[in-house]
Amino acid sequence: MNKGQLTSTLRPKSEARSHYLFEATGVAKAFHGVPALRSGQLVLKPGTVHALCGGNGAGKSTFLNIAMGLLRRDSGDIRVKGVPVDFKSANEALVHGIAIITQELAPVREMTVAENIYLGREPKRFGAFVDFKALEQQAQALLDDIGFPLNASSRMSALSLAETQLVEIAKALSFEADIVIMDEPTSAIGEHEAHILFEAIRRLTRRGSAVIYVSHKLSEIFEIADEYTVFRDGAYVASGRIGDITRKELVMHIVGREVKLVEKERPNAGAPILLEVKNLSRGTSFRDVSISVAAGEIVGIYGLLGSGRTEFLEAVYGMEKSTSGEVILDGKSVPKGQPGQSIKMGMAMVSEDRKDSGLVLSSSIAHNITLSALTLMAVSGFISQKKERQVVQEMIRSQRIKTSSSDLSVENLSGGNQQKVVFARCLTTSPKLLICDEPTRGIDEGSKQEIYAFLRDFAAKGHGVLVVSSEAPEVLQVSDRIAIFKSGRLIDVVDGHTTTQQGIMELAS
Repeated sequence: MNKGQLTSTLRPKSEARSHYLFEATGVAKAFHGVPALRSGQLVLKPGTVHALCGGNGAGKSTFLNIAMGLLRRDSGDIRVKGVPVDFKSANEALVHGIAIITQELAPVREMTVAENIYLGREPKRFGAFVDFKALEQQAQALLDDIGFPLNASSRMSALSLAETQLVEIAKALSFEADIVIMDEPTSAIGEHEAHILFEAIRRLTRRGSAVIYVSHKLSEIFEIADEYTVFRDGAYVASGRIGDITRKELVMHIVGREVKLVEKERPNAGAPILLEVKNLSRGTSFRDVSISVAAGEIVGIYGLLGSGRTEFLEAVYGMEKSTSGEVILDGKSVPKGQPGQSIKMGMAMVSEDRKDSGLVLSSSIAHNITLSALTLMAVSGFISQKKERQVVQEMIRSQRIKTSSSDLSVENLSGGNQQKVVFARCLTTSPKLLICDEPTRGIDEGSKQEIYAFLRDFAAKGHGVLVVSSEAPEVLQVSDRIAIFKSGRLIDVVDGHTTTQQGIMELAS
């Protein structure tokens, strides 16, 4: 495959298509008698991007898994290019021209980027042996053509979460399918990479293919989508052209009520400094960064993919050891590379990937909430179950975690409620400083505003928050000051109350 081959294959298709590419009506699915989807409905036209919208638990992923053959529906009708289908596997869906980028990343980490993209479709020599040279050339040509800054020969285990997401996107695009399902494709990547993806999507639609696009980032939906469908509580609610609906109206369809934006007030002038970072560096990841967080203040960090923002948070918290510089919390020096000591001194961290490093998915809600504070609930070396129950119930109440029982496995919760469990776990150690890396990744608009309100309330109690977000509107809404990172350097710190989205994006690019 030559470098320009992807472009040449994305040519307009000659055959006329008067029918829909995909039609679904009355699709339903229940698990152990509990309905996850009651009446899924969607109509997809050739050459369009169709946004499938809904809150966490609305039934979107169940619907998409049925469409892709990953789940069997209980009832309803699905047609592809006018033909009734009932896929029994994802391979069967691929044969009919449907590919998917799933929300949950599942790479083969021991393999290279090229091997992951073309797994099971590798070019062969003599019909039997994998031609690894041709495989890498083919994969690199695809990555270069899309515009993703990745090396096809890199091991997946060496990639960041954002880079892994790019590989999954490239893999789906490599099938050159008529229908591409994208479930939260930008949840782990920055705005710059998202716009590269949008250009690839536009090239797909220009040739007559169509995209079903799922995202909780409403700014993306209004930028890339032509049409929308809304699910709520497992049922179809509304559909139409994106140009005919406002953001406020779409949110009301999604949530079922009006969602008020969380407003921020300026922290008290002259408040004491809670966190002071002096000339912190870690290899080539970031260099000579100095920043402070006052009591009652939320400081946002904004930067493009590879700017060093996540690595900086990990060094401040102690997950990774800095090579030079100092972190001071409440006047005391924080030991390098010792997160346990950071917790004891009053730090807590919400990591970027809650399902990989933030939660024990197979364990109960109660266990996940108390995991970081078990020693605080011990009496004579034994955990006090009464104290543990009290803490768990208080956290479920204060964080508004929707669950029938604290004994329920956390994997059964929606994304928004899972994230609330992560915050609840952090609060059990009574932190002074909360460090958040992409705290609303993969979370619906209603849950986002609840988390913003929590962060504002936490800061208002005299605590501090240091938060990374790849969404410019989010970092603007929540931050009192915004630190701009670029290529491992702190470029500027701007006033979050007066700066603009264009202003911070220009500084970061």
